[in-house]
Amino acid sequence: MVLEPLSDTPDLFLRHCDQAFAICKAVNSPSCKILFDMYHIQRNQGDLIHHIDLTYSEIAYFQIGNNPGRNEPTTGEMDYKNIFKHIYNKGYKGILGMEHGISRPGKDGEQGLIKAYRDSDNFLMS
Repeated sequence: MVLEPLSDTPDLFLRHCDQAFAICKAVNSPSCKILFDMYHIQRNQGDLIHHIDLTYSEIAYFQIGNNPGRNEPTTGEMDYKNIFKHIYNKGYKGILGMEHGISRPGKDGEQGLIKAYRDSDNFLMS
């Protein structure tokens, strides 16, 4: 089971990653972890790398989506090259889910999506 803090409405019970972390620690089971949706955490809390560090031991899965717009890396305010490097350096070997749209339609948008991921995940070369 994964808990996902969301940003869709301020009325939601679970909006911050520290809340999800506290629940996971209280449940104390390897089957209860955090789905760290970077788009929602950025909207609700910002300071992604700090929040990844605070809750890392309970994160099972990361989801990607830039803010604003919930599109691919390089299209918003989030520095995914730095975020990916940080997650890599922490030793994360799990899944990074692409839960976002593309910023441009058609073939140009698809090629832009691929380029955005290549650029963002090319931190070892820089």
